[in-house]
Amino acid sequence: MPDKPSVLFVCVHNAGRSQMAAGLLTHLAEDRVEVRSAGSQPAGSINPVAVEAMAELGIDITGEQPKTLTWDAVDASDVVITMGCGDTCPVFPGKRYLDWELDDPAGQPLERVRPVRDELRRRIEGLLEELGVPAKK
Repeated sequence: MPDKPSVLFVCVHNAGRSQMAAGLLTHLAEDRVEVRSAGSQPAGSINPVAVEAMAELGIDITGEQPKTLTWDAVDASDVVITMGCGDTCPVFPGKRYLDWELDDPAGQPLERVRPVRDELRRRIEGLLEELGVPAKK
């Protein structure tokens, strides 16, 4: 693993789970991890309930936009974490892949999005530990 590991979060629309995950990792790792997110079929905008759930933690993801998953993004990442994109995610030999099964926050109220956000935080803290990157408290 290079000095500054890179992580790519991928879900179908890049509007909820992957955006929250990227925001959390950016916040917790500060500048010690390169963070990307993308979707196999990106939405037109980020889920406003995901934005609200992140704002409760003091993390602002309002400036983010859903991005299309590219081979280059996968190739440039050390760890690729998928969240429901299945076979549409390209696979490169030598990359570390993790599949995080999490409920899709699309169309869900804030009360149902908070547990997804909190589980993402728990998993990201574990990932940071595995990468040897101290998490911001």
